[in-house]
Amino acid sequence: MPQARLNALRVRNVSEPGKYYDENGLFLRVEKSGSKRWVQRLTIKGRQREVGLGSASLVSLSDARAKAYENRQLARSGADPLAEKAQQRSVPTFEAAAREVHRIHSPTWKNKKHAAQFITTLETYTFPKMGSMSVSDITAADVLAALLPIWTTKQETARRVKQRIGTVMKWAVAQGFRQDDPSAAIQSALPKVRARPKHRKALPYADVAECVETVVASGAGKTTKLALEFLILTAARSGEVRLATWSEIDFDKGEWCVPADRMKAGVDHRVPLSLRAVAILNEARAYADGSDLVFPGSREGKPMSDMTLSKLVKSLGYDVDVHGFRTSFRTWAQEQTSFPHDVVEKALAHTIKNKSVAAYARSDLFEKRHELMNAWARYIDHHLRPVTKLEVVR
Repeated sequence: MPQARLNALRVRNVSEPGKYYDENGLFLRVEKSGSKRWVQRLTIKGRQREVGLGSASLVSLSDARAKAYENRQLARSGADPLAEKAQQRSVPTFEAAAREVHRIHSPTWKNKKHAAQFITTLETYTFPKMGSMSVSDITAADVLAALLPIWTTKQETARRVKQRIGTVMKWAVAQGFRQDDPSAAIQSALPKVRARPKHRKALPYADVAECVETVVASGAGKTTKLALEFLILTAARSGEVRLATWSEIDFDKGEWCVPADRMKAGVDHRVPLSLRAVAILNEARAYADGSDLVFPGSREGKPMSDMTLSKLVKSLGYDVDVHGFRTSFRTWAQEQTSFPHDVVEKALAHTIKNKSVAAYARSDLFEKRHELMNAWARYIDHHLRPVTKLEVVR
């Protein structure tokens, strides 16, 4: 037997993508992603084949060597290690694999909508073409055939479908059903498309007060109107407001603490409340349905749907996105105030992309944000009722 070329320390520390050979056709494959897998190259019945032996994080070098030696003996005797491996465990179809991946990942998605989109897009665009195929038999050509019809016409959807196919294939690799992810090999074969950035439609900040006034005067449900005005005053996202609970509100401190599981950045976010925002909350108490929801939907104990606020705005003649009110706030702060950039970004719960800066910027600038949100409330109130002024909440 040839001298071993690898040792446990090198297996643990090597990070450069490539193949690192050992003995009996065994080698360690290091991917660009950093993942490491054991693979054995064998001549089986006159053909060169590759046999996956598992992840290096789960299979030790000594175990991989032992299995490689066993496979080589089988191949020399005329047996087929790959066939025996397949007999030990049946390979699922792509559809079965996709549904299993969906089941495994569902608890990790922030909401049911994301979980549903994962499987429905695969059902629509991939199952008809390759759902019944064995996950081990799918080639780059099969993936390409599924994506080409939508690659230039439904760019964002196609990109997500490709990403989701890759997730299923990576699961298949981890399970030992195949050696590669065919979706990673087709990028150059797909037509080049120029990304068209889509910005949320936003209302000019000078028109926000008029929009609030129109909403308040409309015949919409009281809770819906209060929720929309609260969203505008706090520059919060729709889901953060619709799912707000009374237990998150601290009237004594004048703050609303949104938990991490409802924040895009995945961290708790304190929102300073202006006087008008507090008044809205007090009004909302009269419409409580017995649940902990601040702005319950039409069904008792259930939050309003994510379309309720959008439908209200558009029905009143404003062709804007609810999320766009955050842009209105951001533009107002930039053009009409002298508040620092960091304060405004914190108010919008944006994360600092520079990791070095983020490591030191640990304050949430709450007091300065309190002043900012009061200034925003005063701006809207002044345009609504010029004779009235909101006092700063402390």
